[in-house]
Amino acid sequence: MADLPIACSLSPAALTARRESLLNTLAHRATARTELPNGYRLQFESGGDLLALTAQVIDAERQCCRFLQFSLTVEADEGPVTLDLTGPPGTRDFLASLFDQP
Repeated sequence: MADLPIACSLSPAALTARRESLLNTLAHRATARTELPNGYRLQFESGGDLLALTAQVIDAERQCCRFLQFSLTVEADEGPVTLDLTGPPGTRDFLASLFDQP
């Protein structure tokens, strides 16, 4: 992984809008949130528009937060969906500040 800064390229207004829409919408649908050494693991029940929403969030976030790494696991037989959001040291704190927003 390149040595990218842990920073978002969005303006403060755009970051606020993003927090209130895509990322928090996805985070609030998680049935579990687990801290990882370098990020978070979000677990979801499969179904509905979850995969489309997850792909939309990944696409949007990777454009403004280039340091983030995404790992999506979709279990067989409509099992749970897991999304790992990881990155360099400091990523977990950065994500926690986003998740803690209303």
